[in-house]
Amino acid sequence: MTAAATNEQRALVAEALRLLHIERLILSVHDASFPGFADEDIGRGSPYSFGGRAFLRFAAELGFTGVQLGPQGRTSPINASPYDGTLFAKSPLSIALGPLASEDSWQGLLAKDALAAAVSGRPRSADHRVADAYVRPVQDAALRVAYAAFASRDRKDKRRATLARAFAKFTSAHTDWLESDSLFEALAAQHGTLDWQTWPPAWTESGDHREAMDFARFCQFLVHAQHAELRHELAGRGLKLYGDLQVGVSHRDLWHHQDLFLTNYRMGAPPSRTNPDGQPWGYPVLDPDGLSECGPGLRFVRARLVKMLSEFDGLRIDHPHGLVCPWVYRTDDPDPLHAVQQGARLFASPDLPDHPDLARYSLVSRSDLAPDPGHPRYEDDWVRHLSEEQVSRHSVLFDLLVNTVLAHRGQISDIACEVLSTCPSPLAAVVTRHGLGRFRVVQKADPEDTNDPYRTARATPADWVMLGTHDTPPIWRVIDAWRDTRHQAEWARYLAHRLEPTVAQRADFAARLASDPIQLGRAFCADLFVGPAQNVSIFFTDLLGMKDLYNRPGEVHPENWVLRVPPDYGQVYRARCASGEAFDLCGALALALRARFSPLQPAHAVLIAALEQQNRPR
Repeated sequence: MTAAATNEQRALVAEALRLLHIERLILSVHDASFPGFADEDIGRGSPYSFGGRAFLRFAAELGFTGVQLGPQGRTSPINASPYDGTLFAKSPLSIALGPLASEDSWQGLLAKDALAAAVSGRPRSADHRVADAYVRPVQDAALRVAYAAFASRDRKDKRRATLARAFAKFTSAHTDWLESDSLFEALAAQHGTLDWQTWPPAWTESGDHREAMDFARFCQFLVHAQHAELRHELAGRGLKLYGDLQVGVSHRDLWHHQDLFLTNYRMGAPPSRTNPDGQPWGYPVLDPDGLSECGPGLRFVRARLVKMLSEFDGLRIDHPHGLVCPWVYRTDDPDPLHAVQQGARLFASPDLPDHPDLARYSLVSRSDLAPDPGHPRYEDDWVRHLSEEQVSRHSVLFDLLVNTVLAHRGQISDIACEVLSTCPSPLAAVVTRHGLGRFRVVQKADPEDTNDPYRTARATPADWVMLGTHDTPPIWRVIDAWRDTRHQAEWARYLAHRLEPTVAQRADFAARLASDPIQLGRAFCADLFVGPAQNVSIFFTDLLGMKDLYNRPGEVHPENWVLRVPPDYGQVYRARCASGEAFDLCGALALALRARFSPLQPAHAVLIAALEQQNRPR
């Protein structure tokens, strides 16, 4: 597309979003999934690479107002889930090598032939899936070359002096977490394992770790500097950058902060509509005794929030029940799945015979709970009554979150709470207290159940609506599976009710949707924009019409977390939009405008016609 055509599309999309009262249109993509240019990509994506930045320009040109990244912490070779990564340290795998080898870059630490050698061995499959086994050693080797160049440069060299000053400033500003993280990396290398529980007791006396720690600090300096550059660039393009506040605490972070967590409990997901068996996440549980106003647990959470809000414009809150009423299970049960199924709410278990240790933490009494002793304790209505004081005590961490966002000149509406099918009453009360919304994941809804929490028709303006998430199949795969089933007909009727303002024409519209999966997909996309929710989030697989799974929740699988944006995404997107097999943003907005404004005003008709022309062959 020409620059003029790009500017035209952005202006059309912006006007349509304004008329439809959509405040935010966010593209969600995790670091490793970004595409890269052929001469810089070693087999894993990065938003900081030249190719990654080009993809974000593509998002801005389409009309997105923001980008949602996933958690960015270090992960292990045996667990690629970003939701199990470190909380403060970013993954060195996200350091883009292209800028390190660029003569125009302020970094210029990597020789071009070294980059070319790293790229040359990249597996062919890496254009579409992360080649983790290849990437880890190659990335480490390239970064060690860059570190050697940084450490050996003449101090009189102006570029070296600039880098040295920036490095010193970074290490001074981040001492609290950087020292423990770099020491952990040095000790893990010395002992040959990330499992600190197997390290010998006298690890503090085992050698000089200065060089290894300095290399770890250098890697963190690079990735944080590249992040700052990206955020500055996106701001210039009108894109907000959102971070992901994961609920879990990594094994690395636990090593340094063991005293902040309970030893006899772990956090997980209770049985729910999405996961009837529950999920034993194994995440540490903050000791409630440390969550007083000056407590160490509260200081830990505050430090994490301050760091994230210095790097992002808004936050996605992963499983917010973990901040309000975490579901916990005993560590002395040898079967974690059995344990999580027999778990309880940390702050709502005043007298459970199988969890006597939780009574001291309860913020409710027996009279506040369901009167039926057989009522499942994981149900949303387990807690029936909450006073204002009880809501305030449940809201300690959320109050901290909101206050920290406001202190960083953010808006409460830039907090996206991943409240899904499970919303226990304490969480609902805290979310309402702060005027926050929840997630409405369209594909999970039951179109025949008017009370289904995922239906977009039930949304409030503060809610976030989406076709799917990183944990669901792409909508195009879902529609394929519904072909010639009752689900297709049920959804056709529901979407016709949402999108056809003329009652007499709804039956015909529903019949067309039920007989044509392409039209059904377009209707799904348009449904996100007809309100009342003002926040729309699109996962990259749904945008691009991809059908491969990104993640299989609750399952360890070698192809989880590795799917990437294809290198020819622009051509793929335009071709699939033309055939109705991708998220045609302009077409969806045109259909939503027809649904919202009836009869159409002349200005609406002109805008709709212009939108419908955008993805047609030229």
